[in-house]
Amino acid sequence: MKIAVIGTGYVGLVSGACFSHFGFEVVCVDQNAEKIKSLEKGVIPIYEPGLDHVILENRDKGRLTFSTDLKSSCENAVAIFIAVGTPTDEETGQADLTSVFEVGRQIAPLLKAYAVVVIKSTVPVGTAVRLRDVILQTNPHAQFDIASNPEFLREGSAVEDFLHPDRVVIGVNTKKAETVMRQLYMPLSDQAVPLVITSSASAEMIKYTANCYLAMRIGFVNQVSDLCEAVGADIAEVALGVGLDKRIGRHYFAPGPGIGGSCFPKDTLAMVGIAQDHRVSMSIIEEFIVANDKRREDVAHRVAAALGGDVRGKKIAIFGIAFKANTDDIRDSAAIIAIPSLQDMGCAISIYDPAAMENGKTLFKNIKWCDDLYEAAQDADVVVVLTEWKEFKDVDFAVLKSKVGVPLIVDFRNLYLPEIVTQAGFTYHSLGRAAKAAQ
Repeated sequence: MKIAVIGTGYVGLVSGACFSHFGFEVVCVDQNAEKIKSLEKGVIPIYEPGLDHVILENRDKGRLTFSTDLKSSCENAVAIFIAVGTPTDEETGQADLTSVFEVGRQIAPLLKAYAVVVIKSTVPVGTAVRLRDVILQTNPHAQFDIASNPEFLREGSAVEDFLHPDRVVIGVNTKKAETVMRQLYMPLSDQAVPLVITSSASAEMIKYTANCYLAMRIGFVNQVSDLCEAVGADIAEVALGVGLDKRIGRHYFAPGPGIGGSCFPKDTLAMVGIAQDHRVSMSIIEEFIVANDKRREDVAHRVAAALGGDVRGKKIAIFGIAFKANTDDIRDSAAIIAIPSLQDMGCAISIYDPAAMENGKTLFKNIKWCDDLYEAAQDADVVVVLTEWKEFKDVDFAVLKSKVGVPLIVDFRNLYLPEIVTQAGFTYHSLGRAAKAAQ
C-alpha cells in the first residue's frame, strides 16, 4: 500500500517515517525544495530522539522517499495524509486552516481513483466536512472519503508514541474509509492497540479535549504549587500523595514555568474559539490561558526576587530554552518571555541548551551562547533552570560551584533535592517549596 504524506513538519515527518517502518511505501511531500533535498541526504530538520534512525533505515530500504511533486506522489496512493501547519489566527484565536484547504484544492484533480484523504493536522470540529466540500467544489468527480486521524505525539518521545500508542483515533463516515484506515493501522491493532472508531466530528473533538485537559492539569498543579509555598507545604510530597490516586495519576502533574510548545497553547485558544462560535461557555479554559500567561511572565520576577530585587548588572546563566527536554522547540517556551524581561532589567544573559540554541539564536540578541552548562555558569550571579534536560539533573555541583560568582540556583523544574543542593553550598529556590539557604 502506498501512502502520501503532505507536509514534512513535525507531525508529517514522524508519521511518514513511522508508517514506512510498518512496511508501507511512503512519499513525504513538501513544497520547500531545499528541505526535500536535505531530507534526501539524510539531514533531519528537527531534533527528535530516534527519528533519524527510522528515517535513514527506511530511506535506505526504499520504503521512504521525499518529493516536491504532488501529482506523482499521490498517484496510486490509497491514503493521502494532510499534515500541514494550522497556526493560531491572531485575530480570531482559532486554528488557521488556509494550508489545509489549499492542499485539498491541489489534490482534488488528482483523485481519479479512490483514496482516503486523512486529516492529520490538528483542526477544529467540522473541518472534515468543510474539506470534503472544498475538494468537491474543485473536482465534483473526485473519488475519495475523508478521515480524521488526530495525532497524540509528545515532542521528545514522538517516535515511541507513534509506534506504541495508548490508542489510535480514527474518525470516518463510511465503511470503505474505515476499512482502509484499519489496514493502515493493522501493525498496531495486531499488538492489541485499541482503534477508536468514531465520526469525524468526535475524532476532531477528542484531540482538543485531550490537550486542553492535560494543559489544565499542569495549570492546576502550578497554582497548587504557589499555595504550597504560601502555607509551608512541599509540592513534591503533595503531588505524590495526590497522584498515587488511581483516579488522578501522576502524569502531567508537576509544577513548571508554564506550558509551551506547538500544541497546548494553540489548542487551548482554539477550543475557546470553537466554544464561542457555538455560544458554549469554556470559562475554565479561558481562566487557564490567563493563568498560564501570568505564570510565564512571573519567571523573570521570581529570578529578580531571588537576587534581592536589584538585578541591574547581574550575570544570569540560563539552563535550557526549549519548552521541554528532548526537543529543540522553543515555541511559547518560558524563555521567550523571561529572557527579554531580564535583559530589560539590565541583566547579562548566558545560555546553554543541548539542542535548542540554533533556534534561540534567531530570536534572542545580545546573548552569550555557551558550549556547556559550566561555561554558561562562569561568574554567574544566579543559575536559572528552565528546561528539565537530564544533563542538567546530572550536574556536578562541586564543579558548578567553582564556576559561579554567587552560589544561587533558581530551579523552575524542581530537578534537585533541596538538601543535596544546599549541602553543596548553594542557596536553592524551587517551585512549591520554601527557599533553602546554603549549609
